[in-house]
Amino acid sequence: MKLIVAICGASGVLYGIELLKTLKELGIESHLIISEWGRKVIENETTYTEASVSALASHSYGYRQMDASIASSSFLVDGMIICPATSATVGKIANGDADNLIARPADNMLRMRKPLIIAIRESPLSLPCLRNLCELSSAGATIMPLAPAFYHKPKYIEDLIAFMVGKILDSLGIKNEKYARWE
Repeated sequence: MKLIVAICGASGVLYGIELLKTLKELGIESHLIISEWGRKVIENETTYTEASVSALASHSYGYRQMDASIASSSFLVDGMIICPATSATVGKIANGDADNLIARPADNMLRMRKPLIIAIRESPLSLPCLRNLCELSSAGATIMPLAPAFYHKPKYIEDLIAFMVGKILDSLGIKNEKYARWE
């Protein structure tokens, strides 16, 4: 399996980092893009650097690297996850503004009818953002708010993050043991 992962500049970049770690553990090829603001949030919220996050991926690309292979719909990939997604990125994708290396492959996923998971972290959501999310859902994207459950009795923040990463993997049909399932 081959997946594109994008990390945008919303709070909660640890979700995307844990997703990358898990894909690496599962032997799944990952292609990473970090937005300009995503780099800043990584620095502000975590002890990671952009380089250490990029090292978790099989391949990484610059946010403006429009000549990258993943910018083409002919690049064979199984899906894309934007985690965390910002309302700005959601707006670009929903309106066909594919001027960067996150929006372009996302547009390709929609055009090629491949899985696109939008893991939105914004809260509260404005009416324009909700409309854009509705447009993306209508176009075939899976909208997944980063809102973990509590039935598995989490003890640590890492448990909440693992739950959401597990749900993302579930949406792609990837078997995982990231959280205790409802019995």
